[in-house]
Amino acid sequence: MSALIDRMNPAALPDAGNVGYSQISITHPAPLAFVSGQVAWSADGTPAPESLAEQTAVVVANLQGALDALQASPDDIVQMRIYMTALRPETQEIAMTEIMRFLDGAKPSLTGIGVAALAGPDLQIEVEMVVQIAA
Repeated sequence: MSALIDRMNPAALPDAGNVGYSQISITHPAPLAFVSGQVAWSADGTPAPESLAEQTAVVVANLQGALDALQASPDDIVQMRIYMTALRPETQEIAMTEIMRFLDGAKPSLTGIGVAALAGPDLQIEVEMVVQIAA
């Protein structure tokens, strides 16, 4: 875990730590990078795959590419917002399985949001991040 981010799951709130995220993330002085929402579009122009699981894999690869560019790791993610069309327990489970694998034990604050549509008609998931980077 980044030494510049403290994570909290106060007793007055549901214990999000049990499902892989934190209710509160407190940052200490360091720059923040705001990573635009990543969708299942690849840099090489490959069309988005049809399945949610495959789209999530592309999104995670894009998120990792952003972390690599920032010389950061999942431990440096302060906040994630996950936007999904057709957000239901079964679709959330599909997406979160891949996202939790990507986070590899890091527990950023996380919000899931159901939306009517994303930037393209075939897109099912978009994820944005706030990442703390070394000064």
